Amino acid sequence: MPRATKIVATLGPASSSPEVLERMIRAGVDVVRLNFSHGKPQDHIDRATLVREAGKRAGKEVAIMADLQGPKIRVGKFAEGKVMLEHGQEFVLDAARIEPGDVMGVGLDYKELPRDVKPGDTLLLNDGLIVLTVDRVVGEAVHTLVKIGGELSNNKGINKQGGGLTAPALTSKDMEDIKTAMSFQCEYLAVSFPKNATDMEMARQLANVAGEPWRHKPAMIAKIERSEAIPVLEGIIKASDGIMVARGDLAIEVGNAAVPALQKRMIKMARDLDRVVITATQMMESMIVNPVPTRAEVSDVANAVLDGTDAVMLSAETAAGRYPVETVEQMAAIALEAERAEDVALDADFTNKQFGRIDQSIAMGALFTAHHLGCKAILALTESGSTALWMSRHKIHVPIYGLTSQLQSQRKMALYRNVRPLLMPSYSDRDEALKRAEALLVDAGVLKPGDTYAITCGEPMGYPGGTNMLKVGRVG
Repeated sequence: MPRATKIVATLGPASSSPEVLERMIRAGVDVVRLNFSHGKPQDHIDRATLVREAGKRAGKEVAIMADLQGPKIRVGKFAEGKVMLEHGQEFVLDAARIEPGDVMGVGLDYKELPRDVKPGDTLLLNDGLIVLTVDRVVGEAVHTLVKIGGELSNNKGINKQGGGLTAPALTSKDMEDIKTAMSFQCEYLAVSFPKNATDMEMARQLANVAGEPWRHKPAMIAKIERSEAIPVLEGIIKASDGIMVARGDLAIEVGNAAVPALQKRMIKMARDLDRVVITATQMMESMIVNPVPTRAEVSDVANAVLDGTDAVMLSAETAAGRYPVETVEQMAAIALEAERAEDVALDADFTNKQFGRIDQSIAMGALFTAHHLGCKAILALTESGSTALWMSRHKIHVPIYGLTSQLQSQRKMALYRNVRPLLMPSYSDRDEALKRAEALLVDAGVLKPGDTYAITCGEPMGYPGGTNMLKVGRVG
C-alpha cells in the first residue's frame, strides 16, 4: 500500500545542499516549507529554484509552501546576549528602551505590549520556559515579577496566556514577502497568527494581486496559533484552503493539556469542510540531535495520521538537525504503518450526507464504487484538482491518482492525503483521454492486466468543475 499521508519539510542550513534536498525528496518529502522568519528575499528565491531543480532530479514534483513570519512579538537584545532571571525578581519590559537590555529589563520589538496587558496578566517568554506576572504598567514600561526564571536571550518570543495581543496578522514585512513568494509562484502561502476570517481574506487578496503578472493564485493556509482563533475556527477554515495545527504558540496561549483535543477537532473540522490540514511542531524534535525518534514521538505522528491529517510537518528537524534525511525516512515509515491499521468506514461517511454539486457527487460515487469493487486505483482526470481533493477527504485504502494537464494543479495536489498527482496532456476526445489515462498508469506499474479501476472525467473535456462521468474499467 503506498503511503497516503504527506510530509512537509522545512528547508534550512542542514538541508540546503542540492544533494541532501534531493535525498530528502526521494525519502518521502512532498512539500518543502520556506520559513520567511529567516533570510533575505533573494535567499528564498534561490531556495525555491533549488527545490524545483532537486524535484526534477528526483523525478517528483513537490509543492512549495511560503510561511510568513507574522508579527514580531519579541524582547529586544541584551548587552551580554542573554541574562539569567531569578524567581521573585522584578523585570521590566520597556517599549521605549533603546539601549541593550540587562538583568533588570529589556526593550521590545512589539511596541503595543503596554496597551495590551494589565496587572495580573501572565506573559510567557521563550516558548513558555520563562513565566512573568504583570505587576503594573507605567507609561511604556511593563513591570513584571518573575514567576518561573531561567536564561533569557536576544529576541525571544512573548505570548500572553489566554491570548489578547492586538498585533495584526499581516505586517509590512509580510506584505513584501508575499510579493517575493509570488515571484516564484509558491503553491501554498501560510499566514501566521490569523485571528479571524478577515485576516485570511486580506492575505488572499494581497497574494492574488501580487501573483497577477504570472496569473498565479496560491492556496492559503491559516496557521492556528492564537487562542482568539479557536471560537471562530469554522470561519477561518472556510476563508482558507487549509489550516496548520501550529501546536507551539497555540499550546503557550491555551495550555499544553488543551492541544491534543483541539488537534483532533481541527483535523475533523477541516476535513468536513473539504480543506487540507497540516499537523506541525515538535513531531520528531529529538531527531534534531538523535538518529532515532522517541517512542512518544512515534505515537504522536501515528495519532495525527489516524486522526486523518493530510500532512505531518518537520521544522528544525530538517532545517537545522543532524539527520534530515533519516528523519524523513522515519516519519514516512511511521505514517505508513499507522495507515495500515486505520479503519475505512465509507458507508457511514455517506449516510445522510447530501451533495449539491454534480462533480462532488461523482467523486463520492467513485470512492464508494472503488471500495466495494476492490479496485486497484481511482483515476481522477481533473484540471483544478478539486475532484481529487474531495475524494481525499475520506479514508479509503485505494490510491487516488490526480491526472491533470496543469503543472500548478499537479504541485498543489502534492499535499492532498492519498492523492498521487501525475501530469497528463489534455485531450478533447473523451475516449482518447480515458485510453491514455489507463496507459499512463500501466506504464507507471500501478495497473496490470486484469486490474479494475474507477475513473472520473468531465464531458466536454478540459473545463474546471465539469466532472460529470464515472466509469469502471478493466485493464485488457
